Amino acid sequence: MPRSGIAALAAAAVLFPTAWATTAQAAPLNIRAGQASDDSRSTLRHDLDAITRKDGVVGAEALMVTGAGRYSARSGVADRTTGTPVPEQGYMRIGSNTKTFVATVILQLVGEGRSRTGKSLSLDDTVDKHLPGVVTGNGNDGKKITVRQLLQHTSGLFNYTSDEAMSVLTTEEDYRKHKRDTYTPEQLVGFAMKHAPYFQPGEPGKFAYSNTNYVLAGMIIEEVTGHDWREEVRNRITKPLGMSHTFSARNDATLPDPHAHAYYRFTDDGPLVDTTELNMSWGGSAGDMVSTTGDLARFWQALLGGKLLKPAQKAEMLTTVPTHDFLPGAEYGLGIIKRPLGDGQGSYWGHGGSTPGHLNDNGFTEDGKRGIVLLRSTNDSALGDGRDARADRLVADALRRTR
Repeated sequence: MPRSGIAALAAAAVLFPTAWATTAQAAPLNIRAGQASDDSRSTLRHDLDAITRKDGVVGAEALMVTGAGRYSARSGVADRTTGTPVPEQGYMRIGSNTKTFVATVILQLVGEGRSRTGKSLSLDDTVDKHLPGVVTGNGNDGKKITVRQLLQHTSGLFNYTSDEAMSVLTTEEDYRKHKRDTYTPEQLVGFAMKHAPYFQPGEPGKFAYSNTNYVLAGMIIEEVTGHDWREEVRNRITKPLGMSHTFSARNDATLPDPHAHAYYRFTDDGPLVDTTELNMSWGGSAGDMVSTTGDLARFWQALLGGKLLKPAQKAEMLTTVPTHDFLPGAEYGLGIIKRPLGDGQGSYWGHGGSTPGHLNDNGFTEDGKRGIVLLRSTNDSALGDGRDARADRLVADALRRTR
């Protein structure tokens, strides 16, 4: 049966600013030498090989951060046609990991009290205060939804990527016809407003992952600051941290070099299709960013290490609710996910992402000192739950090995 490729973003939490660096080459990774690093890198490479060999992933790259330094490993190829190896620090689409950047900007604005425009922002503000009349109709009411509920997916708003208007990537034919289509945030929210909410905002015990929440969050950033959310992410996060290989794709359907091609299977019995060319405007502030393993590791270290948020706002980010069936055993904060390591060994934090062709997994300790970023160049739902099980184990095992 065919599946909606574009709807893959809806599950992006678990897999799954201006174009700031669209032509820059990714810098080589500075890896410490030493036997321990060599052994660890060998283990990581072995685990990556298992993913490319057993899960049919065309290419994968992982970067591990430990107290002894950083090391990376790659497996598979970047291009099935040429057999070119997966590039070190290659660009990939990071899908819903974009949400963590957006949530960070929101929390920074909350901590600052007032923006340069003189407007203030609180997590308890209603959506309608900042975007009057945007969330309305079919039982939707922006006067009843708070900014906190947007960031935590407890608003109950329908996920626009599940609307029939987003079925443009259901088949390979539709992909080739619509891969350069452009969407505006207002259009995306409009798709959601055609539907009744899943539940009333803040209803106890309810959680529904919805990309609509983060498109609205991006719109609120622009309303409060007077700047596009991408500009705020650049000025507040990526530029200060030296993340020169992280940017919003906007309406650009291409990826800069070097990159691994993206591959997606539209039907369970169909071929893997090269989906590298794709306008990600349908993801917007819910999932249109591009990055590398090195840049993402730098971001997570800075965020969890307390360099991006004041203590009060970091505490808000890490205050969680259960995700229930969406991701059993996990909890969702404000743009961040807490998952158990297993065997009573604690938990880790991160936020994955999924696009038609690229998958992003990551996990870091609460202090940001240890962690891993894994990028895969194949999104093959024909594998079912097994597609992500091995990646989840790789992340958790890598963190356990560095305890």
